[in-house]
Amino acid sequence: MSEGRHTINTDSNNTVSRRTFLKAGATASAATLMGSAPKAFARGSDTMRIALIGCGSRGTDAAKNCLSSSSGVELVAMADMFPDRMNASLAALRKEFPQKIKVGPETRFFGFDAHQKVIALDNVDIVLLCTPPGFRPQMVRAAVEGGKHIFMEKPGAVDPTGVRSLMDSAGMADKQGLSIVVGTQQRWQPHYREIIKRIQDGQLGQIVGGQAYWHWGHAHWHFEKRKPEWSDMEWQIRCWPYFTWLSGDHVVEQHLHNMDILNWAIGSHPVSCMGFGGRQARTGPEYGNIFDHFSVEYEYPGGIRVTSSCSQIEGSSSRVGERVVGSKGWTFTTRANGKIEGENAFSYEKKIVSGLVEEHAGLIKSIRNNQPINECRRLAETTMTMIIGRMSAYTGRQLKWNWAMRSSKLDLSLARYAMGDLPVGPVAIPGKTKLS
Repeated sequence: MSEGRHTINTDSNNTVSRRTFLKAGATASAATLMGSAPKAFARGSDTMRIALIGCGSRGTDAAKNCLSSSSGVELVAMADMFPDRMNASLAALRKEFPQKIKVGPETRFFGFDAHQKVIALDNVDIVLLCTPPGFRPQMVRAAVEGGKHIFMEKPGAVDPTGVRSLMDSAGMADKQGLSIVVGTQQRWQPHYREIIKRIQDGQLGQIVGGQAYWHWGHAHWHFEKRKPEWSDMEWQIRCWPYFTWLSGDHVVEQHLHNMDILNWAIGSHPVSCMGFGGRQARTGPEYGNIFDHFSVEYEYPGGIRVTSSCSQIEGSSSRVGERVVGSKGWTFTTRANGKIEGENAFSYEKKIVSGLVEEHAGLIKSIRNNQPINECRRLAETTMTMIIGRMSAYTGRQLKWNWAMRSSKLDLSLARYAMGDLPVGPVAIPGKTKLS
C-alpha cells in the first residue's frame, strides 16, 4: 500500500511537526527523564497513581477497570485532544470513584503534545494509553523513555514502521524493568487460558489449521456525524475508526483480538498471507477510507493454514470467535465460552470471568511485586499479523512476513499534526494500490 503523507494547513496554534511528534520523547526524555528508575512498591498498600491518555469511551472504561481492579489506585492526570471528551470522562469517573479521582486543573492537558506533559509528571506511575492506534508507537516510546509502566490498548500500530518502533520499545522496557500490559483481554480470561493449556499439552494433537471471525452486523461503530465547525483533522480524530492512518482499518483495530488467539494457540506468527476485501455496503464519504469486509488466508510454519475473516455490514449475521483444528479434534472459543470436540472433549463449566479487570490487576500486581510483565513484543507481532493482511487485501498482493517486517517502508504518520485541513486518503483498490 502506498499513500503519500499529508501536509496540514493549520487553523490553530496547536501545531506539532511530525519530527517533533515522533522525536520529542527521544530528545526530551533522554535529557530529563531517561534513566529515572520506576518507583519501587514495597507494600501492597502503597498508593499507585495512574494517568489516562485518551478520554473516549474505551479510555474511560479502561480507567474504570484499573481503578476497580486493585486497592490503593488513584487517577491523578488526564490528557486528550478535546475538552468536551475529557469533561465527560472526568464526570463519569468522579461519579463512580469519588474518592479515587485526584485530577485537578493543573493535571489536565490538551493537544498533540499532551501525552508528553503527562509523562513528565513525577507522581505518575502508570499511563493508560487509549488514544487512536495511529498515535500509539510514539506514545509508547515516550512513556518507556519516561520510566512509566504502561497499559495500552490494541492494536499497537497501523503500519510496519510503527511495529518496528514497538519492538524497540519492548526491548527498552525490559532493560528498565517496566511492565507493559495490553488490552487483549482474552489472554487474561481463565477459560481461554485453560483451552490454550490443553492445546499446548497436546490434547488437540498436531495443529493443522483454524479460523478466526469478527463478523459484526453493525456499520456505525464510533460514528459521529460531522459538525460544520469541525476541521478535517478534528473530524478524523473524533471518528478515528474510519481512517486507516488512525485505526489501521477494522481488520487491524478489531479483528486483532481473534487472530491473537490463533497466534497464541499455534505458538507463532504467520510466515505469509493472501487477502482480499472491499467497500461494498458502507461506501459514503462519511465513512472515511476503510473497507467494510476482509478475508485473509495466513500460512504458518509447518504448512498450517488459518482463514481470517471480518466485516462491519449493517444487517448481516454476526459471528465472533475462534476455531483451532488439530489431528485429534477442534476447539471453539468466544469471550463467553470455550470447548474442545474430539478425542479429548472438554467444556469449560466454571463461571466466565472478563479479562477487562484482570489485565489491570495483573499489571498492578507485577509492579508491586517487582516482577515485570512485558506484553509489548507479543502485541507487536499480532499487530503485524493484521497489518500484512490489510496490506495484502488493499493491494491484491501476496505478502511474506519477513519482507514486511524488514523491508516495508509503509509509514502512515503525517508530515504535520495540527487542527486544520487534512484531505482523506483514497480508498484502496486491489491491483492498483501500490505496495510499499
